Amino acid sequence: MLDSIIPLFSDPAAWAALVTLIVMEVVLGIDNLIFISILSNKLPEHQRSKVRRIGIGLALIMRLALLSIIAWLVGLVQPVFTVMGNSFSWKDLILIAGGLFLVWKATKEIHHSVDPTPSPAVLDKKDVMITNAGAAIFQIIILDIVFSIDSILTAVGMTEHLPIMVVAVLVAVTVMLLAADPLANFINKNPTVVMLALGFLLMIGMVLIADGFGFHVPKGYIYAAMAFSAGVEALNMLNRRSSTKKELAERARAEADQAEARAVKAEAEAAEKV
Repeated sequence: MLDSIIPLFSDPAAWAALVTLIVMEVVLGIDNLIFISILSNKLPEHQRSKVRRIGIGLALIMRLALLSIIAWLVGLVQPVFTVMGNSFSWKDLILIAGGLFLVWKATKEIHHSVDPTPSPAVLDKKDVMITNAGAAIFQIIILDIVFSIDSILTAVGMTEHLPIMVVAVLVAVTVMLLAADPLANFINKNPTVVMLALGFLLMIGMVLIADGFGFHVPKGYIYAAMAFSAGVEALNMLNRRSSTKKELAERARAEADQAEARAVKAEAEAAEKV
């Protein structure tokens, strides 16, 4: 094993592949992390961080397990049946199933957020919140499988060196682990960001379905759209924060003017009594 790893340290192409793959794995991990963050935020507060770590840990285990059976994994792209001239592999079926699950989950969460006449179950916060950590972890596992297969097949397409794939996966999952709590807390504190994140998940689900049916949407377009939307939302947040500061300043100024007017009035009344 070491005999195959040591020569890679002196190969510039291997370093370039490693850096590129790490960036790709981190970007692909964002989808996984957004889903984990939104789902964990529906748990009681004392369980959230633990479930996030479990979810990301499972993502790491699945990725490393898939790397250990990489020959079998590559075989998933072989067609298993054809419908109306379109061939479907196990990878396609997994992507379609995962995309449908993601679309269903994101649509359900958006419906709860925007429904003007929610049902009693929606009004009851206890019913909306997932009280069973096991149910949350089960849903995370389903998407972990889909994202892990997509991630590893991307890695296989970029390099043939297994050590490079392992290092890239370890680095990407470490970044996910470090970013999990800050991202989840940020999403939880900003309701408009929650809707934006759900929109991302809905788009990612549709892309997975399209990919499963053979319509490949370049990932660069997807992440460029996500980055643009996030930038617009950041400007909206800055605008709201600036407006809030102005309102507070105007309110404080009005209260000061009222206090000054009361003081002047009191002085005038005191002068009349004298």
